[in-house]
Amino acid sequence: MDEKEGERRRAIERHLGGEAPVAIWRSQGRSKNWFYRWLRRYQSKAADWYKERTRRRQNYPDRTPEEVERAVKVVRLDLYNHDLFCGSQAIRGELEDLGIKSLPSLRTIDRILSRNELTHRRTGRYQSKGRPYPRLQGHALNEVHQADWVGPRYLLGPIRFYSMNAVDLATGRCGVQPTMGRAAQSVFGAFWALWGRLGIPENLQVDNDESFYGSPTHPRGMGPLIRLCLHNDVEPWFIPPGKPWRNGVVEKFNDHHQQKFLSKVDMDSEAVLFDESVGFENRHNSRYRYSKLGGRTPLQAMESLGGKPRFPREALPPRHPLKKPVHGKYHVVRFIRSNGRLDVFGETFPVPRNLQYEYVVGTVNVRKQMLELFHDGLKVEEYDYRMR
Repeated sequence: MDEKEGERRRAIERHLGGEAPVAIWRSQGRSKNWFYRWLRRYQSKAADWYKERTRRRQNYPDRTPEEVERAVKVVRLDLYNHDLFCGSQAIRGELEDLGIKSLPSLRTIDRILSRNELTHRRTGRYQSKGRPYPRLQGHALNEVHQADWVGPRYLLGPIRFYSMNAVDLATGRCGVQPTMGRAAQSVFGAFWALWGRLGIPENLQVDNDESFYGSPTHPRGMGPLIRLCLHNDVEPWFIPPGKPWRNGVVEKFNDHHQQKFLSKVDMDSEAVLFDESVGFENRHNSRYRYSKLGGRTPLQAMESLGGKPRFPREALPPRHPLKKPVHGKYHVVRFIRSNGRLDVFGETFPVPRNLQYEYVVGTVNVRKQMLELFHDGLKVEEYDYRMR
């Protein structure tokens, strides 16, 4: 028994002997609250009433379940040992693929990693993981465009608007098309206007926004952008979900668009917005010089490449809904995780086991009604894919 415990027991023994409480706590240099605290503990009839109790919470009803925390640690170590990205976002993706029902937030995963000392970084020089990404290379005029939404942003007022931005990889030419919404007809109008100025691309690379592919409820329904592209002999490419850097050219341009235009120009009407956006586009294409283009402007690069752009035949965009195309192809680039499944807009397909932790391309051949699986440019599997 330590000194403090002995002091508490003596105070209660003196009280039981009939001594006044005020005399007890004053003689021991204690307070009234101290005396009655330990008297209440004594009256609780606990055998160890005189011992100090921890003030730390004994139960945490909102704490992450132990099995989820264990899964986070196992997944993190598995990704690390396979030399893959092993941050919170990658871990959460793996947990989702494993069917974990109570998915922890990214912040919770970070806390789990921290308290289990699983936040150390790799040391030494970076070495390629040997997992080639099926990157589209745009060498010819309008061979590949990357496109992305920006917004919502607000005019003075405020009035909400969006911008569809596109970049031709070969020349660096940009297209900036404001729109007041993101519905199907707005998608048609934005791309029709961009193609009217840049020309129609052979391939269009975008992310997995529902306004592009449709809806996970109907993954084979061919959303507005897919239909627009296939009716105009364009092949859409959808980058892996959660990896915006795979659309890096247009993402970098979006930053430039924000810094040099949206944050500097005050616009109070739709008319001003459209005029200023086209003005910014023209200035960029005629005056902005890229080191990757040898110091040339996008328009100079276009002239040096030669070739004749293909433009829409009609002045006005088609009306939604378009009929389902009967030919053409569209592609999804995906990273195969530990569950060994290819995800095509929410519908999954089994892939060969040797493709775990590899990038693959799923190509929907509309005419054949087949989903073809490619790895390193070679077809390794195909699935029946009847369009609905």
